[in-house]
Parts: sequence; structure tokens; C-alpha cells
Amino acid sequence: MIDKPLINRVANSGIITIDLEEYFPKQVVVDFDLKSWLFKEMILKEKDFRAALKVHDWGQYQGKVVTMFCSIDAIIPTWAYMLVSSYCHGIAADIFQGNKEEYLTYYYKDFLSNQDFSSYQDKRVVIKGCSNLPVPTMAYMEITERLKAHAQSIMYGEPCSTVPIFKRPRKV
Repeated sequence: MIDKPLINRVANSGIITIDLEEYFPKQVVVDFDLKSWLFKEMILKEKDFRAALKVHDWGQYQGKVVTMFCSIDAIIPTWAYMLVSSYCHGIAADIFQGNKEEYLTYYYKDFLSNQDFSSYQDKRVVIKGCSNLPVPTMAYMEITERLKAHAQSIMYGEPCSTVPIFKRPRKV
């Protein structure tokens, strides 16, 4: 038996791994469902709504992202979202009209559109999969589109087991 040192080919391959989970929002995202504020889960009564908002514990949203939506099919006037937003102002870290999944899609789209991907020029990139957090599928699509202008190749998965996504044709 010949003793050869073990060589980590993955570590020596020059592949760069991007883990979208690392960019997941740090703030807790909480739902503000207008369903529970409706009269008989059908209609929003302005006078009752205003009175309930005045006594609501707004401190529970301190430093959190508040997503506002209505989980049932009811007509919610625009001013209701505006009113809740005014109560959250200065307390919540962010306020978003939509559910958590929609917020995460918006968040990643905004985050990725403000990144400079030029450091990945002619690099081999793996976009890490199997996240523990609910990174939206759209984020994987968005980063792929942004990297295509720079990366030599884009793969999905783990460096030791990847699915090829994109490979730039060789220049002749």
C-alpha cells in the first residue's frame, strides 16, 4: 500500500459557492392578516377598525418586518393598508403589502438587483441548494440571470455533486 496524501479536489477546483441563505433577511417576518379585523370575516367597518387599531399592541412588531394581507376573499380598501402602515411606522423594520412568500420574492429581487457580479467574471460558480430557510425559487432564477453575464459556468447543488445550469461557449 502506497501512502498518498489526500487531496481535496473540490477545494482546489477554484469553484466559488454562493449560498443564497446567507442573504436571508435577518429580521423576523410577521404576518398582519386583516381577516381577523373584519366584521363577520366579510367587511371592514371603518369605525370599529380604527378603534381596534388604537388599542392593538404595536410593540410586538418592534424591529420586525410586517407583511399585511387578507387571507380570505374580501374587498379591503386601500386606506386600511395605509392606516395599518401608519401605526407600524417607526416600530417595524419594514412594512410590506403581501404575504411572507411575496415579501421574500421582493426582498431577494431587490437585493440581487443591487449586487455587483463582476467579481465572478470567468469564474466557475455553484449556487448552493438544499437550504434550511425558505429562499424563494425566484431568487435562484434571478441570480442565474445576473451571473450569466459574468460567470464561465453556473451549477446548482453542492460542489461535490452539481447540476450544470449554464456554460459559456468557448471563444474560438
